[in-house]
Amino acid sequence: MKGKVSIIGAGMTGSTTAHWLAEREIADLVLVDIVEGMPQGKALDLQEALPIIGKDVTVVGSNDYEATSGSDIVVITAGLPRKPGMSREDLLAKNANIVANVTRETLKYSPEAIFIVLTNPLDTMAYLTMKVGNLPPHRVVGQAGILDSARMRAFVAMETGVSVENIHCYVLGGHGDSMVPLTRHSNIAGVPLRDYIPEERLAAIVERTRKGGGEIVSLLKTGSAYYAPAAALAQMVDAILKDKHLIVPAAAYMQGEYGLSDIFFGVPVMLGRKGVEKIIEYDLDDDERAALEKSAEAVRQSIATLHELMDLS
Repeated sequence: MKGKVSIIGAGMTGSTTAHWLAEREIADLVLVDIVEGMPQGKALDLQEALPIIGKDVTVVGSNDYEATSGSDIVVITAGLPRKPGMSREDLLAKNANIVANVTRETLKYSPEAIFIVLTNPLDTMAYLTMKVGNLPPHRVVGQAGILDSARMRAFVAMETGVSVENIHCYVLGGHGDSMVPLTRHSNIAGVPLRDYIPEERLAAIVERTRKGGGEIVSLLKTGSAYYAPAAALAQMVDAILKDKHLIVPAAAYMQGEYGLSDIFFGVPVMLGRKGVEKIIEYDLDDDERAALEKSAEAVRQSIATLHELMDLS
């Protein structure tokens, strides 16, 4: 039996996520947006494409949350996009009210749903979803690490000419400029990146990974990345619905792991039918731990700002 996935926010990322998921043929889909006609039009267009590729799923567009009733997974992409020169933290006040409302409205119709959050600032919005929805931590996860790691893999492939299938990169930490690409753990067919790529070139790849989202924003001028974020969301939905126990980097609620507590933070997690099943702890050296702590502090400050804006008690 196919599952049901509701995507809140039918902009470029939300509709592209629906596209990736429809191709996988694992769930019926609902697109919800406040713009009249837009989710309906995109859903119908996608529905009409499915006979061409031979996929049998239902795609519905709506401006009403009632259409999301009975969802197994709710994906939150709704929110204002980052503009050139705008940090992820600048988005906090504007997007917090949007995400809080989405959480409350979808839970009315899907009280058992698992939430995957993409809206920025990612770690803080995942925290907000858990608090507003009074949800157990395993039912909320943020999409960040898969995207950041994929960007790093792409840059390594460009640098080396090696197939992306042989490249394994792991990016932890908050989803922002303080993220922590683990060059010691990342590898090409088992060979550590530090042993494969000259130090200065590897440093450039790390820096480009950290600035990956901003690079695309500056090129597009009016918008942000959507192909790769949407593909990452689809991978997470697939892992949950199929109960794959897939280990991926994602934002999870920390309860002592890596010495961190009461924040959402990018770490390796195991995804299955219950959501976040386990957090995997890597053996980090002193430099890696220091970088992770610096990143965690940035997330803590963002969450503190959120508490100043909203009553989450």
